[in-house]
This record gives sequence, C-alpha cells and structure tokens, in this order.
Amino acid sequence: MGMVVCFGEVMMRLSTPEFQRLGQSTAFELNYGGAEYNVALALGQLGQAARYVSRLPENPMASACMRQMAGFGVDNRFVLRGGERMGIYFMEKGTSMRPSKVIYDRAHSSFAALKAGDIDWKRAFEGADWFHWTGISPALSDGLVEICREACKTAHEMGLTVSCDPNFRSNLWSRDKARRVLGELMEHVDVLIANEGSAIDVFDLDADPSLKQGGLMTPEGHRQLSHKLSERLGFKKVALTERESLSAEDNNWRASLYDARTDALSLSRMYKIHIVDRVGGGDAFAAGLIYGMEAGWADQKTVDFATAASALKHTVEGDFTLTSRDEILSIMQGDGSGRILR
Repeated sequence: MGMVVCFGEVMMRLSTPEFQRLGQSTAFELNYGGAEYNVALALGQLGQAARYVSRLPENPMASACMRQMAGFGVDNRFVLRGGERMGIYFMEKGTSMRPSKVIYDRAHSSFAALKAGDIDWKRAFEGADWFHWTGISPALSDGLVEICREACKTAHEMGLTVSCDPNFRSNLWSRDKARRVLGELMEHVDVLIANEGSAIDVFDLDADPSLKQGGLMTPEGHRQLSHKLSERLGFKKVALTERESLSAEDNNWRASLYDARTDALSLSRMYKIHIVDRVGGGDAFAAGLIYGMEAGWADQKTVDFATAASALKHTVEGDFTLTSRDEILSIMQGDGSGRILR
C-alpha cells in the first residue's frame, strides 16, 4: 500500500454543547476538522500512509492542529505556514425534527488565500500513488480552482489514482458554478465518491423515479446512476452513499461501488444508525473506500468496509472518526449489538 495524499482546509470547529442553539450558548467546544483532513486522519488510524497538503497560519491553534495530525500518523511536511487566520465553522447540533446547522467563518483564511504555483505538486506527490480532494476547496476561491487543476493534472501525469467527493456546499457557491467548475475538473478523476443527491444535482443528471422504492434507490437505480456518471465523465469507479433521514438522530445508511469496466455493482447492507454526530460520515466512508482499494480488496469487501466505517463514525463526537480497523471489521461482519467489551 502506497502513500495517499489529501488536500484541503483544516478549520477550527466550535460546537454548542448539549444540543444548545447558537444564539443560546455561552461556551463552545473546540475541535479541528475539514472533509479532507478527516479522511487523512481516518487513514492514519487504519495504518495507511497518509500525507496532508494545506496551509495554516503561525499561531498556537494552528500548531496544535499540526501536532494532532502528527499524532495520528499523518505526514504534515507539506502543510505550508503563513497567512492571516484559520478558517472557523460554528456547529449547532440538531435533534428530533430540528436539523443541525453550520455557519462558516472562513473568508480570508490562510488556505483560501493560496494561489496557483504556491504548491510544488511534484514534490508533494513523491512516493504517493493516490490523491484525494473534494469540491469544497475550489468553492473557496478562484485561485483554489487553479490549484486543484494543477494538482489533478500533475497527479494524472505521475500515474496516481485520483478520487474526488463533490461535497457541494450551498453556503460556499452556487449550484451553477459548482456544476461548471467541477465538470471541468473531473477530467483527471478516476474514482467519484458522492451521495446520491449531490451526484444528480451537481452533474445535472436525470433520475428515473421508477427506480426508487420507499424513498431509496433500488440496486438497479444505483447501477444506472453510476453508469451515467461514468459514461459522461469517464470515471473508472463510482461510489454512491445513500441516506434515509428519519430524524436528525436516526438515519438509515448504505452505499454502493460500481466498476465501469465490468458494469458491475456491489451494494452494502443497510445500517440503522442512532446518531451522535453525523458530520464526517462521508469522509469516513471515503477513507474506508480508499483503504480497501489500496489493499487490493474485491469491490464487495471494499464497500462493506467503507460503509461500516461510516456507520461507526456516526457514533463518534467531532469531525473525524476514532475507530480502528478491527472495530470496523467487527461491525462489517455483523457485530452491532453494542454490548460492553470487557
């Protein structure tokens, strides 16, 4: 298994305690997080070599984040230092029928101020065979659009597998701009990792309503949507996650992995999850998927592992998961009783 390089912004996450509302709380809990950061830390815990590329300011909060990265085994030598500030996001956790709420405060962050040419991608990719990024980065500035283009082109030329999660955020950019920019950047992406809704919306696809049952796609619906994505944008593999929200705290969760070469689909089991924190669930899935593919596992084992990793993340407070390979394998093999281990 080679090195996986992840690129994106790390933010300070300030969460209200005990389901309090943002306008009510007088204190916040500090955590560090970000989509690609969550993937890198999850990979480090699985024993997969991971490297993080980003930019952080020279201040004590950023230095604490650097120590956290190193503590989880992530190579942080390509995290540039400089700029004005870390990005921040405020998190209000929902409950029952009240959804969770996020407010971003990341304008003029050190990462958002990056511009084309700031990162030596050939050096950053030395010894690597996989590059992962998400649509959040190009949403932050036009300069980051160009950097993502540089990164994908260089990774492709150096023979790395490139994966992307579109991760559309309506608070950051319009759907039209996301559709245009991400459509162009998909040229060098091999593996798409997306939820069903964003895949349809961001890439402007038609979904066949007859391929749904009770609000969920049928296996044939997964296969047809994945086939359309691969045919239009040239992906070798497409992984789709699917969430059925019963309330803010109770979801059903499953995923599929499609191989464009064989037109074959592997579908995971359905997990019924009582949620502690759903932020980072997709990132844990991405990490599990990358880990399985790097290990050379069959598609079915890979998607089963990734889905179990994501289900477990929903039980962990904070942005990134805190689970081991053995814990994930245990859940994947059917041990979801929650009994005390002693």
